[in-house]
Amino acid sequence: MKALLTLGLLLLSVTVQGKVIERCELARTLKRLGLDGFRGASLANWMCLAKWESGYNTRATNYNRPDRSTDYGIFQINSHYWCNDGKTPGAVNACRIPCKALLQDDITQAVACAKQIVTKQGLGAWVAWKKHCQHKDLTQYVKGCRL
Repeated sequence: MKALLTLGLLLLSVTVQGKVIERCELARTLKRLGLDGFRGASLANWMCLAKWESGYNTRATNYNRPDRSTDYGIFQINSHYWCNDGKTPGAVNACRIPCKALLQDDITQAVACAKQIVTKQGLGAWVAWKKHCQHKDLTQYVKGCRL
């Protein structure tokens, strides 16, 4: 009984944490969803961005104290500008989606929103991309993946 309770708690914690997508699986998914070469950004750039923003975790969140916004999902998309979480003051919701849609294991909506962000602001919209990916050799992010 104790083992079943422990297993149940373990499964609950995995569900709450979300899905950390394996690197090559994510690369194939991002390619299938049209990010490779989108607005001139290589697949490796997107992979680097996702690594540094969320660690490839679909349910990652980060609260930003200064403007009381939250970053959501694999690309850490911000609730002040891009999605509606119902609690961020002055939210714009440019992607016209609820922020909870960015926390799904199916990242189709997160990719669609990320495409809008890049179209309007480029990859430089993400501080982590500028810090960790811009002007760097990013081959390691797709190396060994069958694309």
